[in-house]
Amino acid sequence: MNKEIYQKLAGHLDRLPDGFPPSRTGADLRLLEMLFSSEEAELAVHLGIERESAGVIAARAGLPEEVVAARLDEMVRKGLIFCCRGEDGPWLYQAVPLVVGLYEFQVNNLTPGLLRALDDYWSTIEARPRPPSIPQMRTIPVRQSIENRLEAMPYEQVGALVDSHARFAVAPCICRRTAKIAGAGCAAPEESCLIFDDWADYYVRKGLGRAIDRAEVLAIIARADAANLVLQPSNSRSGEFLCCCCGCCCGILAGLKRHPRPADVVSSAFIATLEPELCQGCWTCLERCQMQALVMDGERVALKMERCIGCGLCVSTCPSGALSLARKPESAQAGVPQTMEDTWRIIMQDQIREE
Repeated sequence: MNKEIYQKLAGHLDRLPDGFPPSRTGADLRLLEMLFSSEEAELAVHLGIERESAGVIAARAGLPEEVVAARLDEMVRKGLIFCCRGEDGPWLYQAVPLVVGLYEFQVNNLTPGLLRALDDYWSTIEARPRPPSIPQMRTIPVRQSIENRLEAMPYEQVGALVDSHARFAVAPCICRRTAKIAGAGCAAPEESCLIFDDWADYYVRKGLGRAIDRAEVLAIIARADAANLVLQPSNSRSGEFLCCCCGCCCGILAGLKRHPRPADVVSSAFIATLEPELCQGCWTCLERCQMQALVMDGERVALKMERCIGCGLCVSTCPSGALSLARKPESAQAGVPQTMEDTWRIIMQDQIREE
C-alpha cells in the first residue's frame, strides 16, 4: 500500500459531508485500498461536490485530459464517483460522501470481504464531537396520514415529491441486502430505494437499478406503507431520492432508535398526537412504529412523543382516529435546503467550524 496516497484520500473524504473519520486500527486506509487503485486515489482528491468536466479536473490535477477522462469513467463504473450529462452536453463528474453515496453505489459489489472491511472500519472509527446542524436525510409521512386540514409543503408530501420529477428508477436497499448477506435481515421488500432524475439516470446507466414509471413508483410507496417502512428522502426540497426504511436494517433508523430522544435529532416537520380516550386497544400501531414511540398502557396505547419521528405509519392504520399528525411549531420552509448539494455545503461548513 502507498500509505501516503490513501492518507491523502482519507483526509479529502473526511472533508466531504459527514466526513470519513479515522480508524484507530488503520481500517480506513485498508477500506480505501480495497475500493480505489492508487491512480484513482490520486485523482479522487481533485474532485469536489461541484459537478465539473474532465477537462477542468485534468487541469487541476495536472494530467492529460484523455487520461483523466478514462480514469474518471472507470471510477464511475466502480461506483466511486457520480456523473451526469451537463446542460451543454459534456459529462460532469462529482465526488460523493461515503454515505450517502460511495457506500450505496456498491450495492452490486457487496462481498463478504467488502462487508468485513466496512465493519472493521465502522467499528473502529473515532466519534465526532457532535453531529452536523442538519442530517442528509429527513422523514416525511406516509401518504394517507396527512389530513386536508394539515398544512404541508410540497416537499413534505410524498405524492407531490414524486410529481416534481420526470425520470424514475428503483434499486435494491443496500441496508437490507447487507443484512441478508450477513445472515440477518427482515422480510421487507429489498427493491425499494427510489431515485429521481439525474440520479435515476446514473443508477440505470450503471446497472444499479432499473427504470420505472410514475405508476410503479406509487405502487412501491404503497407497498412500503403496507410493510411498515419509513419514508426518508434526501434532506432537500428537490428530493433526489426516497428510501423506504425498516427499523431493523437501516443504519439511519437504527441510529435514531438508539438515541434516547429521536424526535430531537430527526429532520421532520411532523409529530404524532394521541387522544387516549379514542384508542380501541387494537395494538396495530405498536407493530407499525419503528421507533418504539408507542407502548401499551393498560387497555390503551401511550405515546412517547420524544421518540416520535413523524413518519405517520401509526396514523394511516389507526381505526378509531386516536392518532393523528401535527406540525412541529419550530419547523419552517426555510429550514430545508433546495438541493442535496446545498445540504452537503451546509454540513461541510459545520465540519469546518468544528476543526
